[in-house]
Amino acid sequence: MATNGDSGYAPVLAALATMQGNVDKAQKEQAHQYLENFQKSPEAWTVTFGVLQATETSPESKLFAATTLKGKITYDLHQIPRDSLQQLRDTLLSILSSPTAAIKPIRTQLCVCLANLAIQMLEWKDVIQYVSASLGSSDQAIAVILKFLHVLPEEVIEGRKINLSEEELNMRASELLTDNAEPVLRLLIQYAQSMPEPAKVPQLLDCITSWLREVPMNDIINSVLLDVIMNALSIDIALDSAVECLSAIFKETRDVDECQSTIQTLYPRILALRPKIAQAGSDDADTLKGLTRIFSEAGEAWVLLVARLPEQFRALVECVLECAAHDKEHEAIALTFNFWYELKQYLTLEKYMEARVHHADLFSKLVDVMVLHLQFPRPEDDDEKDLFEGDREKEEKFREFRHQMGDVLKDCCEVIGVTECLRKSYELIEQWVNVNGQQAAAGRVPNWQALEAPLFSMRAIGRMVPPDESIMLPKLIPLIVDIPDHEKVRFQAVMTLGRYTEWTAQHPDTLQAQLNFIMAAFNHPSGEVVRAAALSFRFFCNDCADLLRDHIDGLQQFYESVIDRLSAASQEEITEGIASVLAKQPLTKVYASFKSTCDPVVNRLMTMAQNATDKRSKLAVADQVQLVTIFIQRIKPYVEPTQPNPAVQYCQEIFPVLARLVEVFSDFVPVLERVCRCWRHMVLSYRAASMPLLPQLAEQLSAGFTASRQGCFLWATDSIIREFSADGEHVDPATSEAIFHFYEQQTGTFLQALSDLTPEELPDVIEDFFRMSVDVLLYFPLRTLSSSLIPHVLSAANTSLTLLKEEPLTATLHFLRDFLAYGGQDNPSSTFDQTPGQSRGNPPEVQTAVKQLLSTEGEVITQRVLTGMMYTFPRDCFPDASGVLLGLFQILPQQTAQWVATTITLLPAGSIAPRESERLLGSINQCIQQGETRKIRILLQDFTNAYRRRNVAPRDGLGRLEATKFKFSQ
Repeated sequence: MATNGDSGYAPVLAALATMQGNVDKAQKEQAHQYLENFQKSPEAWTVTFGVLQATETSPESKLFAATTLKGKITYDLHQIPRDSLQQLRDTLLSILSSPTAAIKPIRTQLCVCLANLAIQMLEWKDVIQYVSASLGSSDQAIAVILKFLHVLPEEVIEGRKINLSEEELNMRASELLTDNAEPVLRLLIQYAQSMPEPAKVPQLLDCITSWLREVPMNDIINSVLLDVIMNALSIDIALDSAVECLSAIFKETRDVDECQSTIQTLYPRILALRPKIAQAGSDDADTLKGLTRIFSEAGEAWVLLVARLPEQFRALVECVLECAAHDKEHEAIALTFNFWYELKQYLTLEKYMEARVHHADLFSKLVDVMVLHLQFPRPEDDDEKDLFEGDREKEEKFREFRHQMGDVLKDCCEVIGVTECLRKSYELIEQWVNVNGQQAAAGRVPNWQALEAPLFSMRAIGRMVPPDESIMLPKLIPLIVDIPDHEKVRFQAVMTLGRYTEWTAQHPDTLQAQLNFIMAAFNHPSGEVVRAAALSFRFFCNDCADLLRDHIDGLQQFYESVIDRLSAASQEEITEGIASVLAKQPLTKVYASFKSTCDPVVNRLMTMAQNATDKRSKLAVADQVQLVTIFIQRIKPYVEPTQPNPAVQYCQEIFPVLARLVEVFSDFVPVLERVCRCWRHMVLSYRAASMPLLPQLAEQLSAGFTASRQGCFLWATDSIIREFSADGEHVDPATSEAIFHFYEQQTGTFLQALSDLTPEELPDVIEDFFRMSVDVLLYFPLRTLSSSLIPHVLSAANTSLTLLKEEPLTATLHFLRDFLAYGGQDNPSSTFDQTPGQSRGNPPEVQTAVKQLLSTEGEVITQRVLTGMMYTFPRDCFPDASGVLLGLFQILPQQTAQWVATTITLLPAGSIAPRESERLLGSINQCIQQGETRKIRILLQDFTNAYRRRNVAPRDGLGRLEATKFKFSQ
């Protein structure tokens, strides 16, 4: 691999200069494309070594060369003859001994190169000894050896990206790691003893961390290495590495029974760090964060011992609590949250009741610490309009942080009880009232942070409080409804009351005062308080609907008085609340109440639609339709099947209004989606009772889809298919037959749309169509598979698999998996009258229909799915994609194997080694012969993953694997 001259690297350096220079976008794109192609080319081997060995090339270009070389060794080693690998190894070691490797990022990349080469050179047995002897004992050599030892276990663990079989990889892992554990330990101890200050060498600590899984833990703990780790905690440059190392050690000691001696050695060394907490809390946030992680992760690893031996391990819990208390910047406390959760999980078991009692006082103190941290910051200049001095990221982080602390408070509730936690909130609120209550005035509340925090803590633990709590809430609720008016305090009070509506439902004597407090908040000048009021109003109406149903007239008047001045989201909240109360009305009053409440909404809707000329006003129309939908979702009276449903009667009245909206706003998708959603919920809410709506509903859905080609019409169609299928309740055969013809009509429109446009223009339509088709397959399997349209549907599915968007791809793959499931002996669907443990058989005519369709479409399905897995499918589509291939193999194993082989021959030249394709096809045929087709799924997943990593971006020359344009004519 030695090179002379510039080795042809001048064009590469020029392209790198273009990428880093101040040039136009087209030039940068051209340079980027050139470099991408270069990295995959065979010439890159010589050029990268030329750049690395040249004295005049810049560090940036050397780093690019080292990164390129890493990719070449990982993915393209087959481009080099096997007898040249030793020369490649020695050239790498030569560069690692040169000044080039003195630059840390370059050294890291080169060490990764060497590690990946070592994994693939199966004949190289003395890797670590050879590397150590070749590099020597200079300071740079030791730095290189330590970095190599650091990355080697990581690369072996990630070895699936390397083109080795599972057996070869396991063998290499044993040779490189297991067999070298003792020599590596001796080498690390030797370095620790020979270095003047080993604790100042974070690379040594990183090596220890990497080899923890291989080297026996006791051998490390009982050696000089433990002193190095502990001493490094006092050195800034090594702190992070030392903390990471201890964290890894704790994880390896989670099996506390197996690791008793190790824990006995570690525990006193960890407790000896406790005096550092207070000092770090006052002036060293980084050290406090490191200490907090150490104590917390030790606690997580040994939490079983904390529960078993509460007295012996109480000091560890105290250390975690002390770290949380000293964290003024809120940077470290989050590291303790998981420990409290894990400890709570044990302490709430009857078996560890003694430990629960023993630690109860610590959890009580934890509540105090958390509530203190919940307080908003106090601005130095008393400018309460901006508590975070314009730092929006800090503000958002604090809000998220508060909710995480709320989860810790829930854990405390489970340990010390909700009454004790509520008592603390009550005492803090009462204390504030005694100290500051008389000084408070409207809009000016002294020390409001100390009042708001306990209110938030009450809100956070709301779901933990049982509805029959009778000690603290009867005292707290009257206090809350009398708090002074401050924006953040009022917001928190309103939200808190909304969390206790289930309790209020069992204590009706408190309802009126709370509801008055909530309804008054709708007039607050703060929009945030008004939004909170709408949300809490919904909770009150949902949970206290039985108490409020006799007051529907007053609630309707209130609803009409505030609805127009609320935001869209708040309108939905308050509408849901009113609808919940309407749903509790007697059957004889449902129609009148529904009509009297919803008619004003519909009238506003018509007025808004007439005046909607711009996007904003049209969106307001869509929001108004959503309010009608909410009423339909909530008001679902039970009516005997033979009797007319009063809610359906009202839906028939407003149907023409909705149909007119579809005509007027045929080019405005949000309105169409909201109307279709409304129609869909008419079917879902009233089920068979919605039969009177079917004729006009089907007509509107068909006309709307034809005119707009929007997927929402298919989404609404799907609800009809589900409800009025052959298996539906109270559905006659004629209706079911008409429903299938309706599906075929919608399918024809979809296929024509896909023929006229590209899949990229119809992603949502494709998703909704195939989700609908999944249901049609379920309810009408034989009719669907024998339909004249099904071959075109399969062709459309193949075309849709060229998309890059996850949702339509997932829907298409689900359809194909369900389609293939009908080709097997067992019916993929089940029924309630089916004998448990007994599967229904697929009718022979259904199986035959699937196989006949696959004889014409199977090869294309195989190509499209396999190509998608290799190039374009999002990662989350892989399980379904491999499931499709598995289904093909289960139905037609030999034919599918041939289709896979044909697909692989169409791959771009040089993108796959002949040995790799032969190994894959041989393994597939072996699985078929042994009847283990399920193993083929794993083989294909591994193959496509390796191919995709090796060819990160699609290479030029896809050629015959490119999809063809979908065509359909009726």
